[in-house]
Amino acid sequence: MDSQYREVAGPNSPSPFRKWGLWAVLFGALALALVFFQIAAPSFEPKPSVGAQIGEIAGEIKRSAWRTFLGLPKPELKAEAAPLTYYLALAAPILGIVAILLSLISGVLRENWRYAAYGVSLGATAIVFQYFWWLALVVAAVVLLVAIIENIGDIFSF
Repeated sequence: MDSQYREVAGPNSPSPFRKWGLWAVLFGALALALVFFQIAAPSFEPKPSVGAQIGEIAGEIKRSAWRTFLGLPKPELKAEAAPLTYYLALAAPILGIVAILLSLISGVLRENWRYAAYGVSLGATAIVFQYFWWLALVVAAVVLLVAIIENIGDIFSF
């Protein structure tokens, strides 16, 4: 009857941190956490109101159009430091890919299949979720630009 139950890890048993699958799960979970943090991080930064932001965009479009119309040179671009969300946008899918690769190694080495399945699931979820998040942002930006372009006559009125 005792042979039915699994043995409990003792002081001489191998460390679970020497399993590729466990590292795959950890990397996949970290990738998914970074995706969620990337989505939530901009909401913690102080921002002007939506009306002020749209007004700034419309004003910049107006200034750019007048500069082009009058033949004035374009202003020099200022170099800005990249915010943390840009680095998170790169790190999250990379960690998701690492999780998938570690899961494949775990599967090839015939480790516990659950670790490999969890690692692939978490890594792929992080990649797919970030893809759909950026797709939603692009759609929202297009909708905003279409609204501004539709009201371009009001922008150039004096």
